[in-house]
Amino acid sequence: MSGRATVRAMDLGGLGVWSGELRYGDPAEAADRAAALEGLGYTALWIPDVGGPLFDAFDNLLGATSTVVVASGVCNVWHHPPAEVGAWWRGLPADRRDRVMLGIGISHGPLIGDRYQAPLATMATYLDGLDAEGVPVDRRCLAALGPRMLELARDRSSGSHPYLVTPEHTARARAVVGPDRRLFVEQGVVLETDPDAARAVARDAVAFYLGLPNYVNNWKRVGFTDDEIRTCADRFIDEVFVWGDVDAIRARLDAHRAAGADHVCVQVLGATEATGGPMAVWEALAP
Repeated sequence: MSGRATVRAMDLGGLGVWSGELRYGDPAEAADRAAALEGLGYTALWIPDVGGPLFDAFDNLLGATSTVVVASGVCNVWHHPPAEVGAWWRGLPADRRDRVMLGIGISHGPLIGDRYQAPLATMATYLDGLDAEGVPVDRRCLAALGPRMLELARDRSSGSHPYLVTPEHTARARAVVGPDRRLFVEQGVVLETDPDAARAVARDAVAFYLGLPNYVNNWKRVGFTDDEIRTCADRFIDEVFVWGDVDAIRARLDAHRAAGADHVCVQVLGATEATGGPMAVWEALAP
């Protein structure tokens, strides 16, 4: 397939939740949390894909809810071939298909190994496969960071699901994808007003990603230096993550929207069971 596809993008706005707990926790507990988050007014539940039966988790959350969108952040192209995705999609009842957003990602060379090559061409071929399987263009978005992958997201999907980005990146992404595609932006949040404690949580959260070139290159594109990234300098931490009270966090979410985000999904970091866990933060931020 070549050229730009005609896309009727999913009209997904509002505030969402990005949560590993909904993907890897006890399924019954995840279902209860999903229903509670739907009741709080969140519009989408985003779940990661770092191994295991992704579509079982989708089915669990879809079965526990009735209106909220369930989305992948993201479906790894190396782990889930188009035929697997298509077979699952075709088996869904129509009302559940209407609540699915497939975030799709190319992953990272250090994680995939020798198979990882030609990211743009591989993603384009993967999208060809989804087309052949009948997975609608408006029910998928790409984990696009750089300009060329953003262009592919614009041309072959409903938009982009950027991860670990700043509002400046959101503005740049909007300029590439244009007005007719969607930006579903992830934002890591730490509900903590002590600077040292909050930054320590964020540094722990970002440490894994410092060895992944896709993220490092993207941070450099928006103006962070190698030294700021390597040392997790305060400026880097404070702009990639948001910490503070509820008002400070909401201000950052608003900044993404002002920069062009259609939908922002919050990933709660550092919440302990002693303080009510992530649910307490989701309740505090609920729309």
